[in-house]
Amino acid sequence: MKILLLGSGGRENAMAWKLAQSPLCSTLYIAPGNAGTSACGTNIDLSPLDFGSVGAFCTKEGVDMVVVGPEEPLVKGIVDFFAADSALAGIPVIGPSGSGARLEGSKAFSKKFMERHNIPTAAYREFNKDNYQDGLAYLKQHTLPIVLKADGLAAGKGVVICQDTSEALAEFEEMLGGKFGEAGSKVVVEQFLTGIELSVFVLTDGKNFLVLPEAKDYKRIGEGDTGLNTGGMGAVSPVPFADKTFMDKVHSRIIVPTVNGLAAEKIDYRGFIFIGLIKVGEEPYVIEYNCRMGDPETEVVMPRLKNDLVDLLVATAAGKLDTKNIEQDERTACTIVAVSGGYPGTYAKGIPITGVLDICPQPQTLIFHAGTKEQDGAVVTSGGRVLCVTSYGQTIGEAVSESRRVLEMIRYDGMYYRRDIGYEFR
Repeated sequence: MKILLLGSGGRENAMAWKLAQSPLCSTLYIAPGNAGTSACGTNIDLSPLDFGSVGAFCTKEGVDMVVVGPEEPLVKGIVDFFAADSALAGIPVIGPSGSGARLEGSKAFSKKFMERHNIPTAAYREFNKDNYQDGLAYLKQHTLPIVLKADGLAAGKGVVICQDTSEALAEFEEMLGGKFGEAGSKVVVEQFLTGIELSVFVLTDGKNFLVLPEAKDYKRIGEGDTGLNTGGMGAVSPVPFADKTFMDKVHSRIIVPTVNGLAAEKIDYRGFIFIGLIKVGEEPYVIEYNCRMGDPETEVVMPRLKNDLVDLLVATAAGKLDTKNIEQDERTACTIVAVSGGYPGTYAKGIPITGVLDICPQPQTLIFHAGTKEQDGAVVTSGGRVLCVTSYGQTIGEAVSESRRVLEMIRYDGMYYRRDIGYEFR
């Protein structure tokens, strides 16, 4: 099979690494890819949002399957674009239709979906400019802290936890005033839940589903979970507190009604569902849905997935996931993300990275590129999150230590990474 993978981050490098291992994959293209994905296949200079050019490339090269990494092409309807073109309709695209991608693309839609299907989540209200005064009154009487979410995609920056009412009122005004553009034209105000978070990943063909290894990521820039939120500074899998009793609740109360709800509403969904959960006491609640795999969680999920990923995706496209079972590596995997100086604020690009090309990792360590590119024969930084170093271990502490050992062999100006990933489990 010829496969086209869309995206350019650490998630896509991990997926490319996994796809390339399959005997079913004869050729792997990555658009646009990065310096790491070029070791797994051929990078193609295409924007995942240029659907016409993506489709033309697939036709020209005889691509047999498209795998979509990031959320934006899905929310903007790449699955529908292929389905509506007679020359492309026969090429399966792994990901939901635009209707299904609303689980991530609209916070208001996803909350209403959870309400309709009795899926446990935080209490909420939604507001826009038309009921702005109602929103102000609601915020003034709401218990603290309080969560405000821009309805649409806001590059991971659309969620704010406010500790006092004046902060909430100001943030509400800024969101509806255009702080996040069209994404903030509607604001979801949500109850704050206290607990510990984890990510659960489901692969569904629209009727059947499989649960992939779970993970826990670390969003804050500073050690001890302090400072600004980022796209993710590391992740671990498995998650120690996600025992069988808890995961049985997740399965019956959340995963089954989510997949059944999509089917009942006749929403075309063949791809990954990322369920962001919080464990409150012993009970699971949904914080959010994403319509694709997470990043940096993919960098620990894929290394623990023993199945042939292409085989699973072929079954997904054919509606035959009921014929498959997930096999997991029993070892722990930990990834630590090295970022650019200044991230998640402003940062420089084009900084040479040394060591990464010279490293011969031990069998239990993998290096996934996130924000890198090749320039004049060298690997340089091209994003805020630069590299993800994933290691196996018998324990979280062992895996973290191995990733830190490899990171100490890599250098670039401004390089920073958290040394305490998985700290609460070590």
